[in-house]
Amino acid sequence: MSQSTAIVTGGAGGIGRVLCARLRDMGWRVIAVDQDAEGLDALPDRIESHVADVGDEDAVSAMFDALSLDRLDLLVNNAGLAHPDVGPLQDQSLATFRAYIDSHLTGAFLMSRAAVPALKAARGAIVNISSTRALMSEPNSEPYASAKGGLLGLTHALAVSLGPEVRANAILPGWIVTDKHGELSAEDHAQHPAGRAGTPDDIVEAVLYLAGAGFFTGQTLVVDGGMVRKMIYAD
Repeated sequence: MSQSTAIVTGGAGGIGRVLCARLRDMGWRVIAVDQDAEGLDALPDRIESHVADVGDEDAVSAMFDALSLDRLDLLVNNAGLAHPDVGPLQDQSLATFRAYIDSHLTGAFLMSRAAVPALKAARGAIVNISSTRALMSEPNSEPYASAKGGLLGLTHALAVSLGPEVRANAILPGWIVTDKHGELSAEDHAQHPAGRAGTPDDIVEAVLYLAGAGFFTGQTLVVDGGMVRKMIYAD
């Protein structure tokens, strides 16, 4: 059998970096895409890298022309601006709103559109990394919540448009602890019904499941330690 191929956007750090390494260790050909050239350079050996802004139509087109993929088994749309809190709504600029939409939602659209022929050839899968912030919010997060919510609509539209050759699903991570977070307190972990916050490996396991779950498409998989099911009352 031919080697399976995956593209992971936002592959230079956090969840994307861990996913790229896991797929590589499983014998996949892995292509990491990110704007962070230094982060891509620091990826483990045997991971291909492409510096690109996935929200830029010309950049995505040029990248796929360069890759010239005959088949693509898995596309993980993980790229996007972090830091949901951008200040009070009345102070948020349209440029900021568009930047979040472009990095998360437009990027996923452009990458998925460009990948269609290769995905169909492999009967592959798309996994969009959304967020539980598509379902609930803290203040001052309108651009981020809108972008992550839009990914849910894009997901079920892709599933219907591209099926049965291509499946599309979304993962909604909750609080996932990466290198940038540092140590969490016992209280931070204890507030989760699962007893802890998440790790990138928790999301990787969900991606791997969706990559192979042949009867699973158009769905949203919440991976948050049970937090969206927890009722919280003020003391």
